Amino acid sequence: MVGFALMAVALEGRLLYLQAVDKEFLSAQGDSRHLANVNISAHRGPITDRHGEMLAVSTPVDSIAADPQEMGPAMNRLAELALALGMGESSLARKITSNPDRQFIWLRRHMRPDLAAQVMQLGIPGIETRREYHRYYPSGEVTSHVIGFTNIDDWGQEGLELAFNYYLEGKEGSKRVLRDRFRRTIQDVELIDPAQPGRTLATSLDLRLQYLAYRELKQAVQDNGANSGSIVILDVETGEVLAMVNQPSYNPNDGAQRKPGPIRNRAVTDIFEPGSSFKPFVVAAALESGRYQADSLIDTSPGFVEVSGSVVIKDPSNLGEIDVTTVLAKSSNVGMTKIALGLGQQDLWTVLSDFG
Repeated sequence: MVGFALMAVALEGRLLYLQAVDKEFLSAQGDSRHLANVNISAHRGPITDRHGEMLAVSTPVDSIAADPQEMGPAMNRLAELALALGMGESSLARKITSNPDRQFIWLRRHMRPDLAAQVMQLGIPGIETRREYHRYYPSGEVTSHVIGFTNIDDWGQEGLELAFNYYLEGKEGSKRVLRDRFRRTIQDVELIDPAQPGRTLATSLDLRLQYLAYRELKQAVQDNGANSGSIVILDVETGEVLAMVNQPSYNPNDGAQRKPGPIRNRAVTDIFEPGSSFKPFVVAAALESGRYQADSLIDTSPGFVEVSGSVVIKDPSNLGEIDVTTVLAKSSNVGMTKIALGLGQQDLWTVLSDFG
């Protein structure tokens, strides 16, 4: 009886100590189990054409994460968790058990919000959901080479998405929330730092011209059995790019198609000799210099000319003596070479620079 009385006194003393002396410690422990600071995702800015048509948008998705340390008692529920996540039970088990000391691991990224909600309804300890954003490209492969794409973390990897990543990316915020024992958010307690969405990037593209260029190029490549092709349409007054397409192309919404060959923007990265398309610029420089007139005669005999002692420039046939107009009309390689060599380097450079 005496022993029982002593035990009761000891328990009462401990209770008084915890309530009166160690109250702040207990309060802090309670808060650490129920209050949490969480990030607020910020969506990436949209990309539009010159008329405001959407070329890239961000849609909300939810990602599922876990705290392996808290999941210990619920490891016998992996089968139902794997089913809800759309994963194999063995691969899910490996992911969790191979990271026993970590407090955060991703289980499944970018799920539909309604499916993620079903996962959370299982009430498995240590499982939580985080809001993220998934990039979607409404025009698919029509604008893929110009717009590019982002990775799963919403960072630009190609095209304008990469070049203007600093402009498009948003800034995450943070808030304090109240959670239950299943890590589900019960209540928003305090906004610590508001999220800042990314800015809108308006391009010079005209989606209507882009589509027409894409369609015509794809047909031309098929009709001619070509390996590849490119089309670039510019506004001659401003130099703005109105359309830029390549073949082969790819759908940026399908990660499996993002391979080195198809994603290459050939119109920008590949190097081509301008060939005969450069000849009007040479004639323009010749006329601008005053040394040549449209009817100035150029001797293209005997149908070829040697340059730098080793390079031989040829015409398909000997055109003889012809004027500058005929040189351009017949696309004479020999005549154009002689005109170019008769100009000063500065004359040619000035005209090319003026053309942009």
